[in-house]
Amino acid sequence: MTRKSTISPVIMFMLPWFGVWPGRSIILINRLFWIVTLAFTGFCHYLYVSTHLSSENFFNLVDCLCSFLAQVKVLIKLVMFWINQQKLMEILAVIVNDWKDCANSDVSLRVMIRKAKLSDRITNTILILHVATIIAYSMGVVLEDADATDQTIELPYVNTLQLPFNVSTQRTYRLVLLTEIVHLIFLNTVAGFANAMLLTLILHVGGQMEILESRISQFIFKEIENKKESITGTIKIIQKHQKIIQFSENIEIIYTHIALCVFASNMAMICSIGFLIVIAIDTSNVMELVRCLLFLVITNLEAYIFCYAGEYLSNKSKAIGFAMYNCPWYNLKPKHSRILLFVILRSQKQLILTAGKMMELSLVSFASIMNASGSYLSVLLAMQ
Repeated sequence: MTRKSTISPVIMFMLPWFGVWPGRSIILINRLFWIVTLAFTGFCHYLYVSTHLSSENFFNLVDCLCSFLAQVKVLIKLVMFWINQQKLMEILAVIVNDWKDCANSDVSLRVMIRKAKLSDRITNTILILHVATIIAYSMGVVLEDADATDQTIELPYVNTLQLPFNVSTQRTYRLVLLTEIVHLIFLNTVAGFANAMLLTLILHVGGQMEILESRISQFIFKEIENKKESITGTIKIIQKHQKIIQFSENIEIIYTHIALCVFASNMAMICSIGFLIVIAIDTSNVMELVRCLLFLVITNLEAYIFCYAGEYLSNKSKAIGFAMYNCPWYNLKPKHSRILLFVILRSQKQLILTAGKMMELSLVSFASIMNASGSYLSVLLAMQ
């Protein structure tokens, strides 16, 4: 079957289950599921904090904060996709049309197939990594197999929380653990889905920019005898560039508030997880150390994905201006070549992704997050 989209079939299959697909009755049920389950786990986190608020439980309180922030990020990602569902549908429609346009050119088709294959690999890698992390993250509690009939101990759960009901039998305890692990796998899948979706959309934009650069480099005006055809060709290039700009702006609309949430929460989470790692090393708690390291890897990876996507988009947008300047525009008459100035001028304003319209996403931003997290970590260790 001929490929018709850059987006991985896995992501397309997952969209309705995350409440993002209009015209299906299951959407409302799925959205209700996510709202109820996330509200319940948030309430369990609140119960733990309210009943364990003391200096002796500082380690567990920080762990509770990390897991709570991770679930808040997932909720915000879902809500932003629900709010901007129409924009997402427009993006998917544009992707399908772009693939139809590529069918007329072997060069363009090869570029998009290469991007699609890369998208599939990235999506599968991210999702597998998120699921494997949760399984490994939960293994310590599963192997511990605490005795639920012993009322003198506090039962350990995968996340640091307190249930609003009493667990007094081993069967109930294991059922609760299994439910928690499955729910965490779903949550991490949502987080991985949002990150993979961003990279996929950015790769599609990059592919379209490479196609535009190819068209510009092959646009040799001296071989065009008809002036009308020359003007038509330049206008098509401008229209293609404008289409890419609109596509990038739609990505920005969907992800700008998600990126703001990721930046704010990840800064606190990296700092807090770093604190947990230092404490785990001091206490020689190997199992807790492994859990924290896995959590830290996933958190850093998410921040890096967002920043790399912004850097990639910015660099690709600059390349269009260079490609236009290097094409044989000098073979046109001045009144015709002036049309190309619009593309050169517009490409000087780089396409970017931002965090809440306040900060540009780039590798420099990623470095600033790590620096700020390290600074806050030193303060947190001093407060210990």
